[in-house]
Formats: sequence, structure tokens, C-alpha cells
Amino acid sequence: MTIQINTDKNLTVHESFNAKLHSLLSRELNRYSENITRLEVHLSDENGNKEGQNDKRCMIEARIEGRQPIAVKDLGNTHDLAISGAIEKLKSVLNSLLGKLSNH
Repeated sequence: MTIQINTDKNLTVHESFNAKLHSLLSRELNRYSENITRLEVHLSDENGNKEGQNDKRCMIEARIEGRQPIAVKDLGNTHDLAISGAIEKLKSVLNSLLGKLSNH
């Protein structure tokens, strides 16, 4: 499972955060790693340098072998909250999709 991190112009991801994010994604999505060929994580700040509620955005696109990509997004007051929310949404979608596939 390849993991790619992308950010908008308002955000710089330091190496330690990048490593933490890779580790978190690998750990949280490990049970789906045989089906996921690639994860693309897009982090952005909806308001740029201005303050705002729930303005940190995380969109995760999962490329599933032999299927259309799945994209989920979440907003939070911090990128950590947005990432956690997006991971939970992705796990829910993957449980539904891969559960249906294994029942056929």
C-alpha cells in the first residue's frame, strides 16, 4: 500500500508529522492493505491564515484493486481531528464495500 501526502500552499508537513501520519494510516488500515493499492491524503486549511472553526480539511482517496477509487473527507479544528475523522469514515466505507465483496 503506497501512501502519498499532499498539502495546499498554506500548509507545510514536517518529516516527523509525515512519519506519524504514515504510521497511523498503516496501523488503522492494515486489515485492508491487501485490497488498497494506494492512499492519497490531501490536507488543507480552508481559511488559509485566518482563524476559523473546523477549517482544517483531510480528504483521503483510497485506490482499491479492480475498483473505482473511494474518497472521504472530514473537517476539524485541527488536522489531527480531521485526519482521524476521515480515517473512521474510510474504514466504514471499506467495511461495507469489502464485506459485500466477500459475501459474493
